[in-house]
Amino acid sequence: MTDVCFPKMSDTPGATGILVTWFVDSGDDVSPATLIAEVAMDKVDAEVYPETSGKISVLVEEGTEVSQGTVIARVT
Repeated sequence: MTDVCFPKMSDTPGATGILVTWFVDSGDDVSPATLIAEVAMDKVDAEVYPETSGKISVLVEEGTEVSQGTVIARVT
């Protein structure tokens, strides 16, 4: 099992961002080449890719504000 975390996009301690869009659903097969989500923080947007291949489980809903490093999905 591999955690997919909200990326570090700011050096500010406790900084938060928004999970903007999921491009996959729970149960979908993903690989490191699969764009799975878009996240935003202040004026910066980022794309999220998994580190491993497998089936993804989405843990955070679109539009949710989360802290950097929060687990947003798992790949098994």
